[in-house]
Amino acid sequence: MRRALALADRAAAAGEVPVGAVVVSDGQLLGEGWNQVIGASDPTCHAEIVALRAAARARGNYRLPGTTLYVTLEPCTMCAGALIHARVEHLVFGAREPRAGVVCSTAALLDEEHYNHRVHWTEGVLGADSAARLQDFFRARR
Repeated sequence: MRRALALADRAAAAGEVPVGAVVVSDGQLLGEGWNQVIGASDPTCHAEIVALRAAARARGNYRLPGTTLYVTLEPCTMCAGALIHARVEHLVFGAREPRAGVVCSTAALLDEEHYNHRVHWTEGVLGADSAARLQDFFRARR
């Protein structure tokens, strides 16, 4: 999660919402990402998606069983769907996203039983550090 926080700082330095993510398997980093929607002019360039793409390239497979994705902010609908499709085993996130988070804030998509894959999840890891970055970023923009 500390690496994800460093990537969130990279996003903030580029004027992006400070979210960072890493994909790990057996203690090895497979992929990392930070929010790049503005710089890439791509609404899908959330930190999680960028990290998943990098991990899939590293594995040579769009399926990522046995992996854990660490991200500083609770995922949105798009990112939760990508975690399911990639078959990520575990999600660890820092801060809740009260407006768009769909793991536990506005919905519980990863707990739905109708999907063909379940992503286990843990919240609050370095959550205060994650939340502080977001609060500082948005405070400075107001």
